Amino acid sequence: MTVKDQVIKMIEKLPDEATVSDIMAELYFRQNVDEALKELDEGKGISHEKAKKRLGQWLQ
Repeated sequence: MTVKDQVIKMIEKLPDEATVSDIMAELYFRQNVDEALKELDEGKGISHEKAKKRLGQWLQ
């Protein structure tokens, strides 16, 4: 499935009253998720323990 096909399918799932802003927000979200999954596949992620430690530091 091409990116174009994926975008069309995503738009078709949105409600009929979706605005251009809604579509753009959905595309932005999808792009960020795809980039994050690619990074994980490339081994660029961090462990759950490191994430918890960082979050704990940020919340202090």
